[in-house]
Parts: sequence; structure tokens; C-alpha cells
Amino acid sequence: MKRDEILKQAENLINGDRAKDYGDAFDNFGRIAAGWNAIIQEAMKTHGHVNEQHIALMMDWLKTARLLNDLNKADSWVDKCGYSALGGEFIERKTNG
Repeated sequence: MKRDEILKQAENLINGDRAKDYGDAFDNFGRIAAGWNAIIQEAMKTHGHVNEQHIALMMDWLKTARLLNDLNKADSWVDKCGYSALGGEFIERKTNG
């Protein structure tokens, strides 16, 4: 795929389906930033850095922020479950090395 085709496809997404699905990008990014800031602040306080489990929380929050615009996006609900399952699985990986 050539760069102009990629840019055209991206333009169609951000001005079409994505805009309808997730609402105004600026507002959505603001919601995401608020949640990610809270997670990062606690991560720094409790761990001194952001780890893999914090990323699972951040990705879950990304899906939450998107769902706030449209609660009927089943794939976002599924994704939230997936991120939570991965974050939970990481407990074992972290303790077993």
C-alpha cells in the first residue's frame, strides 16, 4: 500500500466511522488523558515506573473512554475483558520471572 493510499484510508476513518463511534476526537482524547494521568500518577507513587500491568489498565481505560460515547460497541466490551485478563495473567509472569 502506498503512502497516499494509507493517508486516504486514515482520513476516511477519522472523518467517518471513528468519528461516529468515538465522538469528537479532542473530547475523547481528553477523557483518555484524564484516566491515563491517574494511572501514571499512581504507578509512579507505588512502583516508581509504569509497568506492563499499568499498560493493561491504560488500554482498558482507552476502551472505557470510547464506550462513554457509545455503550453499544460490543468489540470495546470484549477488548476491555481481554486487557483485564492479560493484566491478571501478568501477575504470574512477574512472580515466576
